[in-house]
Amino acid sequence: MGRGRRVSRRELPDAGRAAHPAPVGQHGLLDRMRARTLRAWSWVHKWSSLVSTAFLLMLCLTGLPLVFTHEIEHVLLSEPWRPARPDGPRLNLDQVLETALARKPGEVPAFMSFDEDRPVVNVTSVEPGGKAGVYSFQPIDQTSGDAAPLVAGHPVMEFLLQLHTDMFLGLPGMLFLGLMGLLLIAAVVSGVVLYAPFMRRLPFGVVRSGKQARTRWLDYHNLLGAVTVAWVLVVGATGVVNTLATPIIDYWKNTALKELTHAYAAPAPLGRRSSLQAAVDRAKAALPGMTLQFVAFPGSSYSTDHHYAVFFHGDTPLTAHLTTPALIDARTGQLAAVAPTPWYVKALSLSQPLHFGDYGGLGLKVVWALLDLATIVILGSGLYLWLAKRKRAR
Repeated sequence: MGRGRRVSRRELPDAGRAAHPAPVGQHGLLDRMRARTLRAWSWVHKWSSLVSTAFLLMLCLTGLPLVFTHEIEHVLLSEPWRPARPDGPRLNLDQVLETALARKPGEVPAFMSFDEDRPVVNVTSVEPGGKAGVYSFQPIDQTSGDAAPLVAGHPVMEFLLQLHTDMFLGLPGMLFLGLMGLLLIAAVVSGVVLYAPFMRRLPFGVVRSGKQARTRWLDYHNLLGAVTVAWVLVVGATGVVNTLATPIIDYWKNTALKELTHAYAAPAPLGRRSSLQAAVDRAKAALPGMTLQFVAFPGSSYSTDHHYAVFFHGDTPLTAHLTTPALIDARTGQLAAVAPTPWYVKALSLSQPLHFGDYGGLGLKVVWALLDLATIVILGSGLYLWLAKRKRAR
């Protein structure tokens, strides 16, 4: 026999190779794939944060006082007022409407709303064919028919609300802020993905106080981000829904609301409308246990050309934000339909108060404010960390 030679591993049959451990290169490939994935998430986190930071800071700063809108306006705008006849009979809604229109000859009613804490009915009227957005608003004492003092928002709070809602740009501003909300959600999700491997090396919530300032701020940034992640996602998602309020309401009015009344072909003549009070009474009978919120007159943006739309809401902290309209034929005074709002309108109705913590009284608002402050720190520290990293790289 000839001298044997050593057989190389690549010459072994497949079964022989399978018995040996996997080559180190496969682990390296997995590591490189993980590294690429983390770099992609890091890119998403960096740019979604940087693009939106300035606008998110504006929203957090303006949103902080808006959380306490009711409390602030109660202090700044509280004016003592008593109805003319607190214990006397109240005017019916037809009498209130007649009184309001007598003071604005030539105008037609658009809406009627009702104060919750005083016997005041608010009548909104417009000129037929007049300029859009121009209207008359009259608060009327229901005990006497006299004019009641107007309760309007404080100018500073109105300014902050407009800035927070659309930056004084109308629908384009709302949609732009909705895009910033989506970037916030992307930043939060990517931050959670990046924080997961970081947590395997350090205890949760650790702040390395002995390290340099950048490391300490990184720990604060991560800790506050982990604590507020659920709240930021809720507020961000509800904020995005709120920016779609105009398209959502328009879609509802042009689809679901119109489908209920497609059988009616002609508008009701103005001089032949049935009693408003009777219409509201019939709507109350159709929706017992609910609270009257407002009435939209025929031809207004929340009704049809031939119906009173009588809107009601519930009496619990949750259902108080959900409205249900009953449509009353303005010619006959008969109930035409009860129109439960579709799911997307309900989502909008619930998103608006949830965005500002307006569900559980002052206690919940304080929690909202503290989380808002924490988010401001997160945004500021994230900007500082990016600037410090660029400075160190240079």
